Amino acid sequence: MLTNQTLNKLRTLRLTGMADGLEQQLTQPATHTDLSFDERLALLVDREQTYRDNSRVSRLLKTAKLKVSANPEDIDYQHPRGLTKSQMADLLSSHWIHQHHNVLITGPTGCGKTWLACVLATQACRHGLSVRYFRTSRLLEALSIAHGDGRFVKLIKQLAKTDLLVLDDWGLEKMTLAQRNDVLEMMEDRHGLKSTLITSQLPVTKWHQTIGDATLADAILDRLVHNAHKIKLRGESMRKARSELQTDES
Repeated sequence: MLTNQTLNKLRTLRLTGMADGLEQQLTQPATHTDLSFDERLALLVDREQTYRDNSRVSRLLKTAKLKVSANPEDIDYQHPRGLTKSQMADLLSSHWIHQHHNVLITGPTGCGKTWLACVLATQACRHGLSVRYFRTSRLLEALSIAHGDGRFVKLIKQLAKTDLLVLDDWGLEKMTLAQRNDVLEMMEDRHGLKSTLITSQLPVTKWHQTIGDATLADAILDRLVHNAHKIKLRGESMRKARSELQTDES
């Protein structure tokens, strides 16, 4: 009875990890009998810490709304697409986010740009950093709608507070004047304070013309390209390669 009361109190206090750990100790007495009180208490505290860390990562990933589930452990370095282990090891440390640098991933369709962006975003969440993922066209549309219904200031402030903003498929369409102004305001708020990750089929040298206006393009790219880590992927589509492999295996 006393044990049940203790478990209920732990859950009421939202010490779910400790409650789960205590239940485990009770159901596996042989494993914990020889441990001292201090050792058993330490195990409960560790269990609570792990529970809270995992819960935080889950919340961050849910808020990020990444396009695909992508884990650093699954990176394929064998496919010849210009991805180096040393560069990825550096980026997976998330130090670039703490330093408020950007990452620009370019390459042809199907080479894994979006997946790789989601890998870095997932790792950022694991390190306790806030992330938001958008297809660039949909974010620009959302900003346009926000102008009309009065939510623009609120939305732009939310984006400014996000540690890592992922903009996927940058440059598919030429920007309008209103979109250029919105992007400049976004980048101005984030420059030197937060990090932005961009994926694009276009090389960085062609971003100027897809933005459209020379003056605004200079201002936007100056804030994006400065202190940016560049990943230039190449080669055939990985989706095509996997499809051919599956066909051969069948």
